[in-house]
Amino acid sequence: MRTKLNIHEEASRCLLCHDAPCTQACQTGDPARAIRAIRFDNHKQALRWVSNCSDADLERAEQACIHYNWPLHIKEMMRSLQHDDIDESRFPQLDIHFCGIPCENPFFLASSAVCTNYEMVARAFNAGWAGVFYKTICMQEIKEVSPRFDAMHNNATHGDFYGFRNMEQLSENPVDMDFDILRRLKRDYPTKVVVASIMGQTEEQWMALAKMAEEAGCDAVELNFSCPQMKHAGMGSDVGQSPELVRAFTACVKSSVSIPVIPKMTPNITHITEPAEACAEAGADAISAINTIKSVTMDVDAAVSGRRTISGYSGRAVRPIALRHILELSELPKKMELSGIGGIETWRDALEFIQLGCSNVQVCTAVMQYGYRIIDDLVLGLQRYMAERGISRLQQLVGEQVPSFLKPDNLDRGTIIYPKFNKELCVGCGRCAVSCGDGGHQAIVFDHQERRPHLMGAKCVGCHLCRLVCPAGAIGVTKRTVKVAR
Repeated sequence: MRTKLNIHEEASRCLLCHDAPCTQACQTGDPARAIRAIRFDNHKQALRWVSNCSDADLERAEQACIHYNWPLHIKEMMRSLQHDDIDESRFPQLDIHFCGIPCENPFFLASSAVCTNYEMVARAFNAGWAGVFYKTICMQEIKEVSPRFDAMHNNATHGDFYGFRNMEQLSENPVDMDFDILRRLKRDYPTKVVVASIMGQTEEQWMALAKMAEEAGCDAVELNFSCPQMKHAGMGSDVGQSPELVRAFTACVKSSVSIPVIPKMTPNITHITEPAEACAEAGADAISAINTIKSVTMDVDAAVSGRRTISGYSGRAVRPIALRHILELSELPKKMELSGIGGIETWRDALEFIQLGCSNVQVCTAVMQYGYRIIDDLVLGLQRYMAERGISRLQQLVGEQVPSFLKPDNLDRGTIIYPKFNKELCVGCGRCAVSCGDGGHQAIVFDHQERRPHLMGAKCVGCHLCRLVCPAGAIGVTKRTVKVAR
């Protein structure tokens, strides 16, 4: 007998179809949109799209599901949803200022393959994105390789990757074409924020590109000091690792334009604060971070004529690394406005960057996977969170979690939180006992006859490995207590 359906696991099976057959068959609602809300951490709002659906509607939707294994349990998923206890009328606006520029929300497209021409950016703006850091413009000829992407999946799964490697460089368009695109975007979407990302090889090139960006009406200019796979010497992350070079290039751009200047930092460095401080000294208005992380993958299908190279890694796997760099940048002696990048898929991911000091966030890999449509759940999720906390202005969240971070030697080491086993949820797999025995502190005994784990409190150190490996979510936490001397 199957246990109660986990709607999050079921939603994760959804193929996120274009022009979804389930919704076409439903007639009275949009089950595809509801499933997408669950998938992107908005399950409390998902019912709004299927509230008027009958069982027959949902059964038709389920029958129309084209999943390659078996159809999603759409009816059961939708009937498991509860009405949201937060009234939508309480949702605040997400407007915020970045470098003095008004932004309708904090969500921007990152400089990448997701914004390479007018039509793409226009569709993103129409969907609700507040701004764009347009794909980096340079004066060198750019020729890309094929294939240029690779991804890390779980086992033999397809489509939903957690890590993404790319060998893409900069815009292949002629310089004049790109600045004409930016000019038209700003003309046609005056309330959206248009940022030109540029990369030069000499001071003269940096200054010339920045001036062209200002003349095109761009709101700001981003200095790409961080592309990890440039074929041209003296460009990309090689520059970003040198405080002297980023200081000089930032200073020359600042002297040539009046719009905000935003250097983009590389994570491929021991101390990201060193080049960032140099940029601040040169007058930078804000910092973007991070660009992709240098990486290697070995899939034979991703080789270029049988050869490989080191290139950039992104996706949700890099988010903790990006957050570490953002935290370090937020603690600089000279406070800088920050634009956060790295593994953002859901509103909660974005919130983490905002709480560590970012006034806006940039998204790339998630858009490449799921499309511009994810903006809906980014906006709604963040609005609901703010309404739930009674927060009226997004600025109130910026940097609020920075004070909670301490050096390791200042953390509380005199108390403990024990794991708490939920017998009703436990399925008796024994994963907790295996992990605790072989990778923890041998504090769990597994009763093979009853197929139940038992905690030996005297041995438990409160590491919580068992809770993290439990596939059934059957291990919670107790209240924090003072450690007993042993």
